[in-house]
Amino acid sequence: MSKKKGNAPFKADHVGSLLRPEAIHIARKEFKDGNITAEELRAVETKEIKRVVDKQIEVGLEAVTDGEFRRTWWHYDFIENLNGLEGFEPEKGQNFHGVETEKHSVRNTGKISFNEDHPFIHDFMELKEMVGDRAVPKQTIPSPNQLFIAGIRNPEIYPDIEAYADDVIEAYRAALKAFYNVGARYIQLDDVYIARLSADDNPSIEGSYSRQQLIDLALRVVNEVLEDKPEDLTVTTHLCRGNYQSTWAFEGSYAKIAPTLFAKEKVDGFFLEYDDERSGSFEPLKYIPNGGAQVVIGAVTSKFGELEDKEAIKTRVKEAAKYVPFEQLCISPQCGFSSTHHGNKLTEEQQWDKLKFVVDVSKELWG
Repeated sequence: MSKKKGNAPFKADHVGSLLRPEAIHIARKEFKDGNITAEELRAVETKEIKRVVDKQIEVGLEAVTDGEFRRTWWHYDFIENLNGLEGFEPEKGQNFHGVETEKHSVRNTGKISFNEDHPFIHDFMELKEMVGDRAVPKQTIPSPNQLFIAGIRNPEIYPDIEAYADDVIEAYRAALKAFYNVGARYIQLDDVYIARLSADDNPSIEGSYSRQQLIDLALRVVNEVLEDKPEDLTVTTHLCRGNYQSTWAFEGSYAKIAPTLFAKEKVDGFFLEYDDERSGSFEPLKYIPNGGAQVVIGAVTSKFGELEDKEAIKTRVKEAAKYVPFEQLCISPQCGFSSTHHGNKLTEEQQWDKLKFVVDVSKELWG
């Protein structure tokens, strides 16, 4: 699945989420308190999305997102708008490095299918209109594998995990078709679940299944979602170790999943986190097929504002090129800047400096 220059993923790309501006934080509170309408809140979001679309293009990015400004979470907002799933507040949040997250989760309440009135479809249509022909509008959604996290599947509705997988696959196939029909040509699947399967402290997510069985199931789910996708639809995946207020959920290399997923997952690109020692070595990249998926090296951190040394980043990319052809590589920040509405611990100015830095380094590396 070789890529031509100019196709997504781009030599300088980004994961998608951007720091929420204060205007959105204020409007969300005003809406929650009943002081403004949903239409007034959306108008504030729209104004801010237009601003950051222009700014992404200004710093030189070829793919732009809406910053995920209409979402509270990178994953829950999409998932809880599928049929058969709902959001709820659990007793406690998730444990990240040194912090517990805000309490929110999703659960399975019925048979799963795609909601044809899913709000993300209309949101993308608006983004596409804002972008016009100036860049490629990129749609980010959680991977279907996020639905296999412990506690989501209801065993009374789905006693068999394979039947559950079949319905998740069909829901996501319908989602990709719906996005494609309104003009989406670049979709990214964000996947913490798969990355977690490579962590040393991986919990037994489904007690009767081994780690390898779960890896094989995760591969089946994504590949069957992508069966018969249109040739001109680019689908990438971002393997994330968690991103919440500049903290992370787990660490470890991609070694345990690489022989299966890097070798066989039928995506057009992998966005991989390589910003610090938590990431392990580049050796697992040897499983990426020559001429296959592009590999986006997330060597620039989105968690903190200090700019990296340019030569050090270029050296990191060249180290990765020992395992993947240099022309098959790209660079990006390691994750989004605001996977949740809280945002990471840096300023908006530092965010734009980071993205411009990625563009500048890519030009020096690939021209």
